[in-house]
Amino acid sequence: MSAILRLVQGTNEWHEHRAKNRNASETPAVLGVSPFQTPYQLWLLRTGRAKQPVTFAMRRGTELEGPARVAYEAQTGLVMEPLVLQDGEYSASLDGITLSGNQILEIKCPMKGRDSDLWRAAEAGSVPEHYGWQIEHQLMVSGAELAHLWVYDGQHGVLLEVAAQPERWPLIRAAWDQFFMFLGTDTPPPLMNNDIRNREDDSWRNASEKYRFSKQQAEKHAAILESAKSELLQITSHPRETGCGVTVTQFWKRGAIDYKVVPMLNGVDLDAYRGASRLECRISLDSK
Repeated sequence: MSAILRLVQGTNEWHEHRAKNRNASETPAVLGVSPFQTPYQLWLLRTGRAKQPVTFAMRRGTELEGPARVAYEAQTGLVMEPLVLQDGEYSASLDGITLSGNQILEIKCPMKGRDSDLWRAAEAGSVPEHYGWQIEHQLMVSGAELAHLWVYDGQHGVLLEVAAQPERWPLIRAAWDQFFMFLGTDTPPPLMNNDIRNREDDSWRNASEKYRFSKQQAEKHAAILESAKSELLQITSHPRETGCGVTVTQFWKRGAIDYKVVPMLNGVDLDAYRGASRLECRISLDSK
């Protein structure tokens, strides 16, 4: 059964609560269906590697939430109370819930109002997939049977009903289990298409051409260097030979330890001794 948390949305206490729990608004990203955030971008935020930007659209949505709820209540005759609910590790910050708890409200105030894709979808009776999963998470946490999606443009609204589908809840839990594994092991989720930025601008083109040329030259000279090294080694017979500004030294080096075959380490979780993850860069050339 879900617990009611006396938290005010947007406060420091509310943000601290969200940082530890599985939140409804993040479920679309965890599932990889959010057009606004990928699992990798959410991982950066949840591990403290990035900060949540506060956009104009987000501020506008916060400012319009109160008037939107008033307009919704005037149209439906329902009284909706904003609440933060928690069920185990799962949390939902609701824009509204009835006193009986059998119906919840999710408010969206798209920037473009009636010219937005969301408004057009709502008028057509369609709930976008990512919002559908957010609402499903809210229904799961609240135990409500029905949700209303209220799309508001500042003056008017479009109302859609979303019935609970408990058969989808295991998918939410499985996705969050996987995401928490990434958090627990400090391992980034795989990148998605929205994590990739295609560049064709002049600064990128110039730097890329310089890199491609330099790498090709480096590989060419590396092959020449390796050939010269091989020739030197073929004519070297003493532990150290020197002359003409070059010295060749041959020496024995102890072999590396193969930790996988050390009996004492069998079954030991070596991840407990692993250092923190670090950002590394790799540059590769496309085959074209």
